Amino acid sequence: MISSTAIQHLIDALGKDNVYNEKEDLLLYGYDSTPGIHHLPDVAVFPKDTEGVQKALEIARREGLPVTPRGSGTGLSGGSVPARGGMVVGLTRMNKILEIDEENLTATAQAGVITLDLFEAVAKKGLFYPPDPGSQKISTLGGNVAENAGGLRGLKYGVTRDYVMAIKAVLPDGRIIETGGKSVKDVAGYSFRDLLVGSEGTLGIMTEITVKLIPPPGDKRTFLAYFDNIRTAGETVSKIIAAKIIPATLEIMDNTTINCVEDYAAIGLPREMAALLLIEVDGHPAVVSEEAQAVEKILKEVRAAEVHVAKDAEEAAKLAAGRRTALSALARVSPTTLLEDATVPRSKLAETFAEIERLTEKYALKVGTFGHAGDGNLHPTVLCDERNHEEMKRAHAFFSELYDMVLSIGGTVSGEHGIGMAKKEYLARQIGEGGLEVMKRIKDAFDPEGTLNPGKIFTDRDELSARQHVEEGFRVSS
Repeated sequence: MISSTAIQHLIDALGKDNVYNEKEDLLLYGYDSTPGIHHLPDVAVFPKDTEGVQKALEIARREGLPVTPRGSGTGLSGGSVPARGGMVVGLTRMNKILEIDEENLTATAQAGVITLDLFEAVAKKGLFYPPDPGSQKISTLGGNVAENAGGLRGLKYGVTRDYVMAIKAVLPDGRIIETGGKSVKDVAGYSFRDLLVGSEGTLGIMTEITVKLIPPPGDKRTFLAYFDNIRTAGETVSKIIAAKIIPATLEIMDNTTINCVEDYAAIGLPREMAALLLIEVDGHPAVVSEEAQAVEKILKEVRAAEVHVAKDAEEAAKLAAGRRTALSALARVSPTTLLEDATVPRSKLAETFAEIERLTEKYALKVGTFGHAGDGNLHPTVLCDERNHEEMKRAHAFFSELYDMVLSIGGTVSGEHGIGMAKKEYLARQIGEGGLEVMKRIKDAFDPEGTLNPGKIFTDRDELSARQHVEEGFRVSS
């Protein structure tokens, strides 16, 4: 609980309109986009600058409150849910683009700037910010950095980490750390910048971020290829990469997802197809022409059922928008969408699709799979109802067994969604006790009191053991 005196101190420091402590106002901040996870905070505050974050943390320390940083709440692993209650520090009102530096090809923005707003602002200057998570219309830059978000262009252009040049952050004790800068090369000491990227708000609260910009591609060609068999689609991805073609976008949707998207967006997708690939090549016009011809040749060799080429930029944008609606379209089908982001070596895609099909049948579930096939990042999504406890047990057993296979072939339990609360035990399987211990030491160095975003990433032995016991018991019974 937070005292009335502390509430008044927060109001004095941040303004009444920036402090919420009534239950009905706090309900929203107990969720993110992860199903089945909800924890109410005692208070939510919305500072407008770095100094406001410092003031909020000072009062939280005096009150002994845990602190959870939060952007727009679009996370899919429970990272911004206040697992121990306490104070949510919302960053959405820190939404100013502070500078677009055309000489150094950088942009500096507060953490609460919406990703698409940053993209559009730099585009007006003839520049390009490539990271494009599916939630770009609402997700914040700070949230993208905290989770090291990916996106449809990740195959060719990389993920958020590849564009972060500098970070200003407030440490749990209130001190400010500034790491990185506009210099292209910088190896002075440990890279605190790289530690903060992907740290899920457990090491510091990022308030300002400087990102790298690049010139936009001169041309683009967009394909939709349809397949009678999803494994052939997976093999096609491997063939394109093996041919040394790196598309800007190489996305996949299975039949379930195709039908849900068509129900939702009505863009003319053929409902009978087992899978589709959305392929975009971009760059210099001569290179685009050469790569487009090579992609078409591969699609003929694998006997794609149908290949459609976007006739102009407007149609290309419409096709890409259809892929971006995949999760929203699936979410309309059932009360709960349990989404993961298993990531495997690209050469193992066909094998992974086969395993998803096998497990779907084994556990009698409805599963839609889509994702960034070009970088091996898949989003198998179980369409279920969290009120049906038996069905949820089957869904969790599905993912547990899938991750066994993913790890056995050199994959990872998270390509872009982070660990948060939802995947702590999966992380333990991947990196082992030694890896967890090193991560905990880093956490202790930044946050010795454990006040910043507690309950995330790390699982204690009792919690892990109990979860594994339940899953193993279900597997035996099934």
